[in-house]
Amino acid sequence: MASWQAHLVSWFLRRTFKPRLAKALHVDDARKLLHSGGDFRVPRDVEIRHEPVAAVPSEWVVARGAAPAATLLHLHGGGYLACSARTHRPYTCWFAQHGFRVCAPDYRLAPEHPFPSAVDDALSVYAELARTPEQARTLVVAGDSAGGGLALALMQRVREAGLPLPAALALFSPWTDLASTGDSMRENAARCSMFVPEGMQRGAAGYLNGADPLHPHASPLYADLRGLPPMLVHAAENEVMRDDATRLVERARAAGVDAQIRLWPVVHHDWQMFQRFIPEGRESLRLASEFLRERIAGATHAQHVDGPHSAAPHAAAQNPLESGA
Repeated sequence: MASWQAHLVSWFLRRTFKPRLAKALHVDDARKLLHSGGDFRVPRDVEIRHEPVAAVPSEWVVARGAAPAATLLHLHGGGYLACSARTHRPYTCWFAQHGFRVCAPDYRLAPEHPFPSAVDDALSVYAELARTPEQARTLVVAGDSAGGGLALALMQRVREAGLPLPAALALFSPWTDLASTGDSMRENAARCSMFVPEGMQRGAAGYLNGADPLHPHASPLYADLRGLPPMLVHAAENEVMRDDATRLVERARAAGVDAQIRLWPVVHHDWQMFQRFIPEGRESLRLASEFLRERIAGATHAQHVDGPHSAAPHAAAQNPLESGA
């Protein structure tokens, strides 16, 4: 049963945030509304450093006094138009407190830097973090909303470049279909606490800048998913992007990918951002942390069994597939 906190926040957002965002026709107005995480109070046991990775401005988030064995690359949401590593500290601080060394890049945003700028920046950062198969075995990637779609686009670029793939992915309400073809765009238009379909379409157009919305690097739902790492997907039952998640998992499983999904009732899109208030946010992040640690342990065990010179996990990383672009 959903918590009273989930009911309260979903109701409040539907009554206040959603109508204001629907009327935000200018990108600056949307950015102000989506900056809700910018004032997140960083826990005392977490340290944040600002160090660029491959010339991309980035935040490094770690628990004080810890020496985590695994690195997590977190790609923030915001429709490719808004938000930053700072706004998404509810995610990165949680992961830092639960055993990860977190890298959160401030990739370039549209409309100033349209598609594929964000994907290019994500690839530059990833290539720096995963120079060897050994580094990739202790690297995982997480992303929420547009960041979830970006994580999947990144995996395609990594595969095409012949780089080693990470141990696993954690995707929170990923935006995988910029063409907005899912039934949930219509079915959940009134129930969704944050978005209206027209707003999603405006955001997609601002990012694409004339590019094909079915391009697999923009809409990973239409990509060749063969050989991608194990993935965990969490989404809200009532959000307009629900089918972006469910159809992704269906296609991933059909391609032979280990893909798990859980749909959460009542909660709003990206509810993990409210993890200090909504217990479902903490539960989602706890499950994701466990999933990622388990997959890292599995990849590390395989390395010890097969020897230090064995191939990286996910053979497709060594034999790039055509993306369909």
